[in-house]
Amino acid sequence: MKRKISFYFLLAVFSFLISALPAQAGRLLQWRFDVRSSQLEFSTEDGVQPRAQFITNPGRLVIDLPGTVFGRKQLIEPVTGQQGVQSLRVGQFDPQTARIVLELVPGYSIDPTQVIFEGVSPRQWRVKLPPVKFVGTEASNTINLPPTQSSPPSQSPLPSIARTQVQSVRITGDGFYLRTTGTPPLPQVTRSNDRRQVYVDLPATSLSPSLSPRDLIVNQRGVSRAQITQLSGNPPIARLVLNVQPDGADWQASYSNLGGVVVIPKLPDSGQIGTNNPRPRDEAQEPRSTSLTTIQAVDLEGDRIVVRANQRLTYTGTWDRLTGAYRILIPSSQFDRNVRGPQLTASSPVMQIKLRQDNAQTSSILVTPAAGIQIGELNQPNAQTVTLQLRRGLSTVPPMPSNPGTQIPVPPPKQVPTPTIPRVPAGQVVVVIDPGHGGPDPGAVGIGGIQEKEIVLDIGRQVAGILQQQGVSAVLTRQDDIDLDLQPRVDIAEQVRATVFVSIHANAISMSRPDISGLETYYYDSGLGLAQSIHRSVMDATGVRDRGVRKARFYVIRKTTMPSVLVETGFVTGQEDASRLATPGYRRQMAEGIARGILLYIRGGG
Repeated sequence: MKRKISFYFLLAVFSFLISALPAQAGRLLQWRFDVRSSQLEFSTEDGVQPRAQFITNPGRLVIDLPGTVFGRKQLIEPVTGQQGVQSLRVGQFDPQTARIVLELVPGYSIDPTQVIFEGVSPRQWRVKLPPVKFVGTEASNTINLPPTQSSPPSQSPLPSIARTQVQSVRITGDGFYLRTTGTPPLPQVTRSNDRRQVYVDLPATSLSPSLSPRDLIVNQRGVSRAQITQLSGNPPIARLVLNVQPDGADWQASYSNLGGVVVIPKLPDSGQIGTNNPRPRDEAQEPRSTSLTTIQAVDLEGDRIVVRANQRLTYTGTWDRLTGAYRILIPSSQFDRNVRGPQLTASSPVMQIKLRQDNAQTSSILVTPAAGIQIGELNQPNAQTVTLQLRRGLSTVPPMPSNPGTQIPVPPPKQVPTPTIPRVPAGQVVVVIDPGHGGPDPGAVGIGGIQEKEIVLDIGRQVAGILQQQGVSAVLTRQDDIDLDLQPRVDIAEQVRATVFVSIHANAISMSRPDISGLETYYYDSGLGLAQSIHRSVMDATGVRDRGVRKARFYVIRKTTMPSVLVETGFVTGQEDASRLATPGYRRQMAEGIARGILLYIRGGG
């Protein structure tokens, strides 16, 4: 007895000390720019009061989120389908402030007094953009050319108008390809004094108005980012800027007979390569294999991941929206049957490294960084090796130029009242069912316009009804189409002292991927057994595709203290799932499967 009292005393003291620690910043969870409504939407883990300003030359809407962290390397997403809007940039301005920047195409602007912020809740915001209008070339868009060779090449004078137009910029296996129309351009390549940027200038060249994207995240061949921009001048100049490593190779550019400019790294001891020149001796003698590249090892060496293959490999790197991991994609490859990946420990800079064979000829390495770890540069030190640098501590976005900008007022968010919580007799088993989204937040919208909030409310009500019939007290966080923030959902579970908490959602991916369907069940800490019981039961009841039980940090399952899970019942964007979730009969099957899994768990049979 004395030992038990000491244990609870220490536990109480520990809990007090933990609660006295300063609160950590919440995360930026989601963001997107809807071109149809010209509206930016974002949500955060904790409540936030944004600050906003519009800065000119070039035009950009800057939104700072105090007390919020992005938790990864700066991300730039091109925006297509919206005239005048170029990209959405997300990053960390300082250790306690995440920043979202909506960048406009040079020459375009908006009326900052017409930007409307709406706080749907303290954690969910919408920003309505006024019409984006062309206002002419801005003076600050003129970029000074770096010094070139002292003796300019001898050539005939250029006319004062553009003779060439860039139609597109593509990343290739060897470098970049700029498709052009008009007179073949004469590329000029220079490098900045600090060797961190390569400039490829095309004189007498303009950019097509439909050219998109103009800002590309590359992360291959020593290039982290590529931007194509228009320099004002007489004649005009189109410039491709490559952000490179200072010790990386120099680059060269030449016109191709296919109708564009090829930009590739220089080989050692090679000069400029024209389209009609023979290959350098080293390249000509290199055997070209038609077989698949075999990935022989994936190792964690200090603060970098090293991928080794048996022959030359190509790769791309990007964030995988479906898994939330950083994905290294290697085409024309397969994993060696003995590759298992590194053994990770609690002190490793990554939580998980997953090796995935996407199809017979494509391999992916999915990297989930640990807390406080940022994904760094993805490079290729030699033809058979790829390295991914891992950085400790928050990365920041470059500070904005000293342009005061126009401050935009942001009203406080709506305060959503917590719904009435029913009384539950002491000692009774209580299950809290949490249908996601609701009210003005439809959640995912899928094929045929079906809405997540309607699907999960129907399923949630039926789950609660089945549990009640079995003598289990069931509490719904929302019983109607109302707006309910994340914290009130957690509060309900805590106040009724729930035995378990089950949040019900529907998944989504791009409408261009109707082939993706299936059930996913997530847990955070103590919910693994509950997640496995529900997942198996739903699989048996519906025959839905199995996408696995996974660990995740969703707010409602991380903040609740009882075993908690989040069930993604299917993809509203998947042809198979959407057609089934739209029918009452299938929703009933789904509800029966979830309820049976809960009952098996709480009765000890899960």
